[in-house]
Amino acid sequence: MHSLTRLLPVWAILLCLLAWWQTAWFVSLKSAILPLLAVIMFAMGLTLRLSDFRRVLTMPAVILLGVSLQFVMMPLLAWLISHGMALETLLATGLILVGASPGGTASNVMTYLAGGNVALSISLTALSTLLAVVLTPWLSWFYIDADIAVPVGSMLQTILALVIAPVVGGMLLNHCLPRLVAPLQRICPLLATLAIVFIIAIVFALNRNSMAVLSFTLLAAVVIHNALGLTLGYLAGRCFGYEAAICRTLAIEVGMQNSGLAVALAMKNFASLAALPGALFSIWHNISGSLLAAFWQWRDRRQGQ
Repeated sequence: MHSLTRLLPVWAILLCLLAWWQTAWFVSLKSAILPLLAVIMFAMGLTLRLSDFRRVLTMPAVILLGVSLQFVMMPLLAWLISHGMALETLLATGLILVGASPGGTASNVMTYLAGGNVALSISLTALSTLLAVVLTPWLSWFYIDADIAVPVGSMLQTILALVIAPVVGGMLLNHCLPRLVAPLQRICPLLATLAIVFIIAIVFALNRNSMAVLSFTLLAAVVIHNALGLTLGYLAGRCFGYEAAICRTLAIEVGMQNSGLAVALAMKNFASLAALPGALFSIWHNISGSLLAAFWQWRDRRQGQ
C-alpha cells in the first residue's frame, strides 16, 4: 500500500493545523465534502464484487451483533458517560444524540483503509440508517425525555446518493471492464486517503469556532465514548470468534457515528450548545479511525499479510 496511506493520521493532523491557520480557504471547500465522499465510495466499489455482498447475507448473526451494539451500547454509554462526568444538560443531550445516531459513511472509508470487510461495513451503515428512522427518535425520547423529528427523507436520500449509487457504479465498472479497472484498483487506497484527509480538514475548519469554547470534560467525554465503541465492537467480534477483518469492521462501524445527523438534530430540536458534542465527534472519530486504520496497516505489514 502506498506510503501516504500509512501516514494517514499524520496527514490528517497536519491538514487540520493548516485548516486552523487558513480557515477561510478550507471553509470555502465545504461544498466539496459530499462529492469527495461519493468519489471515495466509487473507488471502494471498484474493489468489490456482488459475491462480496452475497457472503454478507450468509452472516446474519454478525449483522445483528453490529446493529445491536450500535443502538444498544452506544446510546447507553453516552448516557452513562454524561452522568458520570456531570455534563451540563445540553452537552449531555448532544452526546446522547451522537450515541443514538446510526453509522456514518466515513466508517466505510476507514474499514476499507483498515483492511476490514467493506461489503459488511456498507451493509451495516445502510441498515442502521434505515433503523434509525424509528430507533433514533425512540432512543432520544428514552434517554433525553424529548421528542425529536428525524429527517427521514434526507437521510435515505443521502445514503442512496453517497453510498449505494457510487458503490454500485464502481461494482458495475469492475464487472464489465475488469481489465480497465485492475490498474485503478492499485491507486484506490491512495485516492481514499487523499479524499478523507481533506474532508477531515474541511470539517475541522467548519467547526473552528466551536473548538474555542470546548471544555476538557467534554473533550474527554467524546474521546471516551468513541474509544469504548471502537473497543467493544472489536472485542465483541473476537468473543464470537470472527476473523480479524470482521472484528475490525465491527469496531469501526460501532465506534464511528453519523455525527452530522446528531448536529443537525441538536440544532433543530434543542440549542447550538447541544450541537457541540456532535461537531467535536465529527473531527475526533475521523482522527481516531485514521489512527486505528494506520495501526492495522502497520500490523499487517509486520505480519507479512
